[in-house]
Amino acid sequence: MLHESLIYDAIVYIYACSILLYFADFLNRSRKVNRIAFWLLAVVWTLQSVFFVLSMLEKEYFPVLTLFETLFFYSWILVSFSLIINYLFRIDLLVFFTNVLGFAVLALNFFANKDASPMVTERLTSELLFIHISLALLAYGMFSLSFIFSLMYLVEDRMLKQKMWNKWLQRLPGLGLLDLYSYRLNMVGVPLLLLALILGAIWAHIKVSANIWLDPKVLVSIAVLAVYSLYLYQRVTYGWVGRKLALWNAAAFSLILLNYLISGSILSFHQWL
Repeated sequence: MLHESLIYDAIVYIYACSILLYFADFLNRSRKVNRIAFWLLAVVWTLQSVFFVLSMLEKEYFPVLTLFETLFFYSWILVSFSLIINYLFRIDLLVFFTNVLGFAVLALNFFANKDASPMVTERLTSELLFIHISLALLAYGMFSLSFIFSLMYLVEDRMLKQKMWNKWLQRLPGLGLLDLYSYRLNMVGVPLLLLALILGAIWAHIKVSANIWLDPKVLVSIAVLAVYSLYLYQRVTYGWVGRKLALWNAAAFSLILLNYLISGSILSFHQWL
């Protein structure tokens, strides 16, 4: 347990250094600083992976049961996606904003419950549950990056309209690319979330005696799926693009934040997290 605590502390400190260097590069572009920040982020991903494997070996289950475990896995997903996107597309600002979110999640984890009670673990442990949670977190990771792309779109659109020509504007991808990346991420996220909800419903039918369709988190999760599905429908059927779709995407992401808050509600059977 001590070695896991030391690894977690190292992750937080190195992560903070990486973000500070990315911020320095954001203020005053430096290829050397950016490269150091990237390699520190790679170290963070490696340590997170080691921490996750050690936790899995110690607890003898895929560690995504407690709030601490799910937030940690979500942070790992964000770091993984940002490294992949940085390698493929070299969008430095996306990496910076994504990892500010990832670091905030790790910081919140200091206040989260790390261990599930043995009774809860025995009752809830199931391959269906682990796949359900993993797919949902992957979908939320996709939606998070899509939201950041939409946020960047709105910022760039405003800067262009106000003719704010500066070095930050030059580092942003074109509006068309930001819109396209956001759409493609949601295109992957929606089927992942749909599969997660289907598996979650099957698991709950087997394991939970309560009526899950009256559960607030289940209802909001269905609403999240509906809103993101409408996003795709508006894009494909009516050809929505640009600012209107970016605002829709931002509103959809706010539902995900609401869903997270409901996880700990006494009204939800998800409160065991």
